[in-house]
Amino acid sequence: MYKLFEYWKPISIALVILLVLTIALVIFMRTPYFTRMLYSASDARRDSGLTTPEDIERIDNIPYGENELQMFDVYYPKGTDGLLPAIVSVHGGGYTYGTKETYQYYCMDLAQRGFAVVNFSYRLAPEFKYPVPLEDTNALLTLVMENAEAYHIDRNNVFFVGDSAGAHLAAQYITAFTNPEYAKLLNLSVPAFTLRACALNCGIYRAADVRDGMGFYLGKKETTQTLDFLPYLTNSFPPVFLMSSTGDMCLPFIYPMEDTLNKAGIKNEVHIYGDETIKPSHVFHIDTRFGLSRICTDEECGFFRANAGQ
Repeated sequence: MYKLFEYWKPISIALVILLVLTIALVIFMRTPYFTRMLYSASDARRDSGLTTPEDIERIDNIPYGENELQMFDVYYPKGTDGLLPAIVSVHGGGYTYGTKETYQYYCMDLAQRGFAVVNFSYRLAPEFKYPVPLEDTNALLTLVMENAEAYHIDRNNVFFVGDSAGAHLAAQYITAFTNPEYAKLLNLSVPAFTLRACALNCGIYRAADVRDGMGFYLGKKETTQTLDFLPYLTNSFPPVFLMSSTGDMCLPFIYPMEDTLNKAGIKNEVHIYGDETIKPSHVFHIDTRFGLSRICTDEECGFFRANAGQ
């Protein structure tokens, strides 16, 4: 019996070590740091070989706050000497990942279609909790609108694109922008400009869905009571290009959002890209070399032009 114990002892120790390592790995894989590593590698592969287009002028690394993430770029076609309709891009990344660098080629692709494009980073969880990204969005727009002419931005023709978590942030901010009651709840003093339309791409919108698995982003209970923006939607909300794809993990969220927009009397178009054989993945449209991405971007920019002011 003693020899049997001596035989199993190292195996038992090895199994315990393996179990501990497995638990540690599972915990690490559920952290934002693992997400950042994983997505960063994926984004690097997607953008490999891409460079700034020859027909695009870019102004980089403009600070709108003191934190290193509070920076933005502006892109517009070379030779621009007047004001252009402007697109503000709110990046995705589960509130814990993403910067303007990971969206730069997509945003320059938008700019090639005749827009001035604002591409910004915001402070991320878990280091910064809700509602910090909304506060950053407001601080950015306040600065941008104060200096709109310098960036060739027409304040009378502003559009938003938001992707994944960025779609939620964009929709939430637009609700504050169009509903003073909600802006007051968030303690936001929004700047003056005319928001004509938005594209909400592969997004998540209901507070319950955001709370599910987003603990790294959400702070104390009293700071998340404003998370549910849907009751504050009004028909002042601009027209919405609501997009998803057949391979998008967030596809189920698009239909309740469509129903909510319809009930609020908000003009919207739903676009689902792909079919049973071609299933574009979550935020597929960021890949500027993918055929369906170019179609989606063309259609979103066409939607913006159709809703632009004179």
